[in-house]
Amino acid sequence: MIPELPTIRLISATAQINGPVRRAGTMSRMTLEERIRRAVQEEITIASYDPRWPELFEQERRHLRSCLPHDLLGRIEHFGSTAVPGMPSKPIVDMLVEVTDLEATKSRIVPVLESQGYDYFWRPTFSDNVPPYYVWFIKRNGARIRTHHIHMIEATTTFSEHWEALRFRDYLTDHPDVAHEYAELKTRLCEAHRNDRVAYTSGKSDFIAKVMALVRQTPAP
Repeated sequence: MIPELPTIRLISATAQINGPVRRAGTMSRMTLEERIRRAVQEEITIASYDPRWPELFEQERRHLRSCLPHDLLGRIEHFGSTAVPGMPSKPIVDMLVEVTDLEATKSRIVPVLESQGYDYFWRPTFSDNVPPYYVWFIKRNGARIRTHHIHMIEATTTFSEHWEALRFRDYLTDHPDVAHEYAELKTRLCEAHRNDRVAYTSGKSDFIAKVMALVRQTPAP
């Protein structure tokens, strides 16, 4: 499950330490369980390709570079379906951010982005609540609609499947017929699981595995 990682279990380190979290800019307080339930049950929509998506990525990339500690940030990549030209997608820009230290990320990056209203979760890479974990943010617009998913991950072999998502992106870009098949699958899954992000993501796993088997037959650039 590589390009759009499974929403099986989300953990908020802030919630674990401090109890219910006060959302920036509001007086509402939510427990960890309420935050998780809201995140996985939010409605899924599939939109036609929007040529503004690359620019939305670039704007957010510049914003992260401007407000976060430079020594913690490495490469920042646009991945997922919004990074594939012409591909229908959930209208949420996925970003893969290389960080040098996850523990430092929690102490030095998380407070900055939470203060700006980003939702933060300490998230397992695979299913169940087991390592390796990574830092995940949801950015929302003024109407509280998701606009970006930001995955912060170290550049290690432990997280190789995240980085292989870039090869999945490139394969779909180079093979429009496969991208079209993937888009049709996502549309069917969206219709069947509009308020179940876990089921929606799980339904793509066989297709992704099949494509990644082809990708791995080609030497990495």
